[in-house]
Amino acid sequence: MRKEFSAALEKLVTEDESIIFITGDLGYAALESLQAKLGKRFINAGVAEQNMVGVAAGFAHKGYKVFCYSIAPFIVYRCLEQFRNDVCFHNLPVFIVGNGGGYGYGIMGSTHHTLEDLACLSGLQNANVWVPGFADEVEPVIRQIVADGKPAYLRLGFGKNTPENSYISGSFKVIHEVDSPEITIFALGPIANNVITALDQSAELGEKVNVISALHFPLELTDEIIQLVEKAPAILVAEEHVSTGGLAQQLSVQLLERGVKINSFKSLKAEGYPNRKYGSQAYHQKISELDPVSIAAHIHQLIIPA
Repeated sequence: MRKEFSAALEKLVTEDESIIFITGDLGYAALESLQAKLGKRFINAGVAEQNMVGVAAGFAHKGYKVFCYSIAPFIVYRCLEQFRNDVCFHNLPVFIVGNGGGYGYGIMGSTHHTLEDLACLSGLQNANVWVPGFADEVEPVIRQIVADGKPAYLRLGFGKNTPENSYISGSFKVIHEVDSPEITIFALGPIANNVITALDQSAELGEKVNVISALHFPLELTDEIIQLVEKAPAILVAEEHVSTGGLAQQLSVQLLERGVKINSFKSLKAEGYPNRKYGSQAYHQKISELDPVSIAAHIHQLIIPA
């Protein structure tokens, strides 16, 4: 989604001269065109993420809207204190953008993976967290972030375009809906692509599930989404994030608070490194049973309990 992000931002910066872009010495072979359009409003802060966010807060205090860009683990973990204290507490329009969320940087290992970002950021005061699952969601999400003018985190990954007939409800998007579902699947961001791939491989499965992707946090659980859950109260959650503070945990709390009765609840999540090996993103998704084949197997288990 990096190219979609750059293309969308190129449009925005020509419309809004208050937008500043700061990179932590990353984005080569992707951001050159954006740099040309921004001129002096494009700043390379170097490998100094904490300072980058502090500088962004200063610009924001003076009326600018500031995007801070790096790979996801660097923009989240290295400058968490600065984002919390300098940006969120003051409700400033600073938007941190992390490329390659989850296991996105694959073989580079745990230092370059981002498995706890929702837990770190979604509870911060005034902050919104955005996790687009599909490439065509990036531009409208960026426009919404700028329009809100609030602290925000955008986690970028890799995704195809949104399936046809999808629709947004609250902080969710319904991407697959059937008349007589047996299971409701909630997916975080690009993992929704794996769920759709699993359904495409089996027409039988596709006829028995509703699929809903979570687009942003804090979660807004609408009556419409609750009605879908009540039609198929066997829930499967799939997310490239650890269980603590992730989609499954936050969703289950809201369902309990709303008094929604659930027949079963299964959570597929990032399992870390159980075999102490590193590999591609697809490899780690398979180890965590977040690949299409594993997801399909879990759907079968929910339809036909052992």
